[in-house]
Amino acid sequence: MKIMLFANTEWYLYNFRRSLALALRQAGHEVILVSPPGPYGERLQALGLRWLPAPMQRRSLNPLRELALVQWLRGVVKAERIDLVHGFTIKCAVYGALAALTTGRARVSAVAGMGYVFISEDLRARVLRPVVRTLMRTALGGRRARLILQNPDDVALFEQAGLVPMDQVRLIPGSGVDGARFSPASGARAAGPLRVLLPARLLWDKGLAEYVEAARMLRAAGREIDFMLAGEPDAGNPAAVPAAVVQGWVAQGLVRWLGHVEDMPALYRSVDVVALPSYREGLPKGLIEAAACGLALVTTDVPGCREVVRDGVDGLRVPVKDAGALARAIERLADDEALRARLGAAARARALAEFDERIVIDRTLRVYDELLGQGAQLQGVAPAPRRMPGGALPREAGR
Repeated sequence: MKIMLFANTEWYLYNFRRSLALALRQAGHEVILVSPPGPYGERLQALGLRWLPAPMQRRSLNPLRELALVQWLRGVVKAERIDLVHGFTIKCAVYGALAALTTGRARVSAVAGMGYVFISEDLRARVLRPVVRTLMRTALGGRRARLILQNPDDVALFEQAGLVPMDQVRLIPGSGVDGARFSPASGARAAGPLRVLLPARLLWDKGLAEYVEAARMLRAAGREIDFMLAGEPDAGNPAAVPAAVVQGWVAQGLVRWLGHVEDMPALYRSVDVVALPSYREGLPKGLIEAAACGLALVTTDVPGCREVVRDGVDGLRVPVKDAGALARAIERLADDEALRARLGAAARARALAEFDERIVIDRTLRVYDELLGQGAQLQGVAPAPRRMPGGALPREAGR
């Protein structure tokens, strides 16, 4: 098979879908990675993968520019004789599916969370919402199409909205984690204050305002806790937190901003707690990575996050947009080292059993096989350790 993986950043392809691309190549298939230009394109090429820079502007609303992008994608699909187009995130899923639909190719669309258009109540998002819904109905359905969603709440939302026939939906939680690379720290914890990390793109809907407010509350209460941020503002997302705002938080002594961190496993091993007070997720990779590293997790009781953290079992859940509850959860973990250890151990066990990247790759290849029937199963890759909760819809979990 010849498969195109299309995403809105080359960073996403490298960090989230690199293992899938390499597994496809290992299984004897040809892979073409497509995204807007950026430095991670060279890293993909250094792995021996083909990568093409797309003429895409993520925040563009110009109809002519967007139509030109779809036409460019159609040209690539035809010229390269692509068998299947797999698009990630809403915009790329829709445009990739349109390019495949109009050229008669199979298409897989992966929507990881509902994104800015569906989460935000900004006027711009509300105006775009019906347009995006119409495009999704046109592009994502059909006999040679499958839609991959990452959590049951999004499945229910798509069913309620009638966006895609449910017999074409598959539930595959997240992009998985490499449990060998993301592993717990060895040895005893170093002395010092509790270290809390929020690892994410710096977007308001990741709960940054609540995280900083929790830090402010605990500082005012005289608690010595080290709050850290790892990530950078996403210029292509309307919900991006300006760098000047983050620098202001740093100047007030509320957080330490680490910026982009290359070695995330090492960073996870240096902290005690990972917090993600997000407003909504597909399935947050940062939480899964932190879980694999045996860390206690604090997150919100929202779609995506609640699929990773069971309150009191492998982490703590708090109400969304509630800085006080977030502060109390972090304070609780600061005062109870045994609780941190118990939650972290349970998180690690669940990450290995349910979120191993081999599970995600295996299930994704099964979806490809449904559409193409050409034996996409991986060769030389260990089978998934166990069935994931919910399974795939509907072939493996019912309609």
